[in-house]
Amino acid sequence: MALQLFNKNRTNGAEMSFFQHIDALRGHLFRSAIAVFAIAVVVFLNKSFIFDTVLFGPKKPDFITYRIMAYLAAKFNMPGLVIHVPEFKVMSQTLAGPFMAHIQISLTLGLILAIPYVFWEFWRFLSPALYPTERKAATGIVGYSTVLFLIGAAFGYYFLAPFSISFLADYTVSSEVIVMPTLDEYIDFVTSMVLVTGIAFELPIIMFFLGKIGIVTAAFLRKYRRIAIVIVLVLSAIITPSVDMFTQFLVAVPLYMLYELSIFVVRRVEKTKVSEEELY
Repeated sequence: MALQLFNKNRTNGAEMSFFQHIDALRGHLFRSAIAVFAIAVVVFLNKSFIFDTVLFGPKKPDFITYRIMAYLAAKFNMPGLVIHVPEFKVMSQTLAGPFMAHIQISLTLGLILAIPYVFWEFWRFLSPALYPTERKAATGIVGYSTVLFLIGAAFGYYFLAPFSISFLADYTVSSEVIVMPTLDEYIDFVTSMVLVTGIAFELPIIMFFLGKIGIVTAAFLRKYRRIAIVIVLVLSAIITPSVDMFTQFLVAVPLYMLYELSIFVVRRVEKTKVSEEELY
């Protein structure tokens, strides 16, 4: 029935075929691609800022994260919080490497910065398939998804990336080995940190939809809360290569908060479903 409602909304009452659905989706994908490309062009034209300030920021000793940790170390007399950032160069093994890296980082940042518009386009495509009560319950879903993604991306860039870079660049197995990552490797490392954490912070949104279709319940999430805590601690230990417990704690806290937020979201979904059943 939801699909029939979707069909009627799309064609003023006339049912749409499968290929008409594909054609409608293609329009949303095309506009999303245009937005990504337009932002990528702006990024491409600001090469010095993107590379020297943004991309290579986490490898510089004056990066804001390192300065904050140094301040906290002095404030609370905890020298262990100071992060040592070894100096290293990034090399390109091919003649076209820098140019291809420029295009790659431009498209990646174009996608990240265009996320709000991309979410909005997909919501425009999916929302007609929902009942009015379902659309009302999902009000603000685009805004919430965008905020969570950007918070996760910022967490990956300002926290995970610098901590991981400082540890891995300083890690050595022999004096015969010199750490000199390639440009492609460095870009993939930083962008994967940003994108993976951005997607990970979408957990409450994912749980919202799983709760809507009844796959996940708040009782289930509460029952396995202790197991979730163990999983979060293991993930934080994997994500942060540093053996410092304080660093792992700082990673574990937001991950566990996302789990608790997911329980709250699913409980709200269940209450809404009960109210709808009583209404009808």
